[in-house]
Amino acid sequence: MTVDLRAVALSLALAATPLGSAAQTPAVPPGHAPTLEQVLAAPYASDLTAAPAGGGVAWVLLVKGVRNVWAAAPPDYRARQLTAYSADDGQEIGGLAWTPDGRSVVYVRGGEANGHGESPNPTSDPAGAEQALWIVSASGGPPRRLGEGRWPAVSPRGDRVAFVKGGQVWSVALRDKAVPIQLLHARGAADTLRWSPDGRFLAFVSERDDHSFIGVYDVAAKALRYLDPSVDQDVAPSWSPDGRAIAFVRVPTAPKALPFVPRRAGPPWSIRVADPATGQGRQVWRAREGKGSVFYFLDSPDQLLWATGAAGSDPRLVFPWEADGWCHLYSVAVAAGGAGGAGEALLLTPGEFEVENATLAARRREVLFASNQDDIDRRHLWRVAAAGPGRPAALTAGAGIEWSPVATSDGGSVAILRSDARASGRAAILPATASVSRGGEPRDLAPQSVPAEFPAASPVVPQAVRFPAADGLAIHGQLFLPPGLAPGERRPAVIFFHGGSVRQMLLGWHYMRYYHNSYGFNQYLASRGFVVLSVNYRSGIGYGMEFREALHFGANGASEFADVLGAGLYLKGRPDVIPERIGLWGGSYGGYLTALGLARASGLFAAGVDFHGVHDWNTTIPDFAHSYDPATRTEVARRAFESSPLSAVKDWRSPVLLIHGDDDRNVPFAETVSLVDALRAQGMEPEQLIFPDEIHDLLRHASWLRAYRAAEDFLTRHLFAERR
Repeated sequence: MTVDLRAVALSLALAATPLGSAAQTPAVPPGHAPTLEQVLAAPYASDLTAAPAGGGVAWVLLVKGVRNVWAAAPPDYRARQLTAYSADDGQEIGGLAWTPDGRSVVYVRGGEANGHGESPNPTSDPAGAEQALWIVSASGGPPRRLGEGRWPAVSPRGDRVAFVKGGQVWSVALRDKAVPIQLLHARGAADTLRWSPDGRFLAFVSERDDHSFIGVYDVAAKALRYLDPSVDQDVAPSWSPDGRAIAFVRVPTAPKALPFVPRRAGPPWSIRVADPATGQGRQVWRAREGKGSVFYFLDSPDQLLWATGAAGSDPRLVFPWEADGWCHLYSVAVAAGGAGGAGEALLLTPGEFEVENATLAARRREVLFASNQDDIDRRHLWRVAAAGPGRPAALTAGAGIEWSPVATSDGGSVAILRSDARASGRAAILPATASVSRGGEPRDLAPQSVPAEFPAASPVVPQAVRFPAADGLAIHGQLFLPPGLAPGERRPAVIFFHGGSVRQMLLGWHYMRYYHNSYGFNQYLASRGFVVLSVNYRSGIGYGMEFREALHFGANGASEFADVLGAGLYLKGRPDVIPERIGLWGGSYGGYLTALGLARASGLFAAGVDFHGVHDWNTTIPDFAHSYDPATRTEVARRAFESSPLSAVKDWRSPVLLIHGDDDRNVPFAETVSLVDALRAQGMEPEQLIFPDEIHDLLRHASWLRAYRAAEDFLTRHLFAERR
């Protein structure tokens, strides 16, 4: 049976009762709820990387807006802070790369420039801001600036670091007072720099809009060669351990393919191996037609891992593939070649789950990976032999969340990032021999970094729930019940939609900074008396390719609206929710769904907070597909607009708070400008909180605090008090 979702929304709107008819509840629940500042004091660790020698690891730690590089080394792995930044200035730190001797760490400070060449400057500093490379000693001392740029790659010879500036490849010696030089003056924009093991050659991706090449630069000869060039997108270069070959992924060109629409199949992608000396390449493996024919990236630095068989020979490539509708790891013998075939790839991770991160263990015979195997709404760590058979062994399990494993160079340990429902993301160390069957708990590396004011015992433990969408699809979510909720008591409720949309919220603090903050705000709303439902709607990850590439999702029909309605109806039917006081909030794609819910079902949803949401797909799609022109693709543009909140703005009656930074590089600021104009045209005045010079993922802790204070105040006024 086909469900007319617009008709369902209209009937809900007509049947809605005024907020004033519901029993009143106090705006601030009894008890000693933590402050927003205390909740968002939760530290956030990222960018974990292992040293090539010495067994050390380094990571970035963000605490209340202050970012610093930390490191730890064997035998005791006592963490130390390597940098001493102290301001909430919004200057990101990332791109960590060790020197070959394990004695220093190169990092990038500052954000990527926008289309106008402007670096993020969220403090509106009159002096401006930059994105630059720095180096700091692992034994202590002040960092040293190397030069302006990003994408650092330290040479295995330890003498220099290559990087990208203005789309071109540059290099700077690591000696003191060295001056950066431009290595290449080439067409296209370079990224994904990869040195050969001997440091003689530098491989990179040359992006050229509708196609891309794998380039190899000979440092001594100062010569550039492109490997096996074609009209397709060549990405993810990976050197063989002996430096004699480069493997890469070839994605067939698809000029008419657009983002934010389902794509379950296409011209099959392939893996090729090329000789860097001659540029000649051959196909090692090719995906089959149908499922898995569209390449899906791991959330890892490398998509192709050169591994060895059990005897140390038989080179194999480990790679991601969705042949059965789930993102799994496969391996194929490099010697396979020829036309290739699906049967030549060995499945390493069988089952209905998704692999997200993957890396090789120290001897290249095993793969360490994170997945949601046996625990669909969390992440745990596993290991599996690269040569098969596919019988992964669990390294972690339980109520925690673990991700981004890296093997230490001494082979003695595995460094990981982890969190749980109450403790946020942090770096930890796990013995290399650890497994669930053998025991062995991860040990946190920097427990001293948790601020004293963080209320570690206060966060509630969210519950995993499932509910039907309006069209019957089963949807997963996390339910946060306010502390002290008495039997029979009803509270206002708020539904949260993540962004992406290729994201998944988990049963604990998230591994991405944006959703780390979102999880903290959901916890805070629960502490203030709201029932909070976080929804993993269709087109998100974690539940297979067909869920992610849901039919008619996004700009091709907005089928996620069925999940928005289903979440509202689920809460409306709960005995602990005031049915007339259900609000929405979300950012980016979640802002899109918030706006869509308010536009199409104002009777069900009483108010909403829309962070930098999409309001007309035809405005946002060109930022991701530069060749898209709505004027020439009229049918696509019509469908995209009908899938947008602006197409239903005449039915929008619920109050909304719009939050946006005007240097947004993901969702054009014009999206909020257009919505404000449309709402004003029908007599509504939306509340606004605009951040000059802030980007999409608000860079300053102060900005998040201000945004969440405004959001909580807005939701409290409209859901706890009578609508006036």
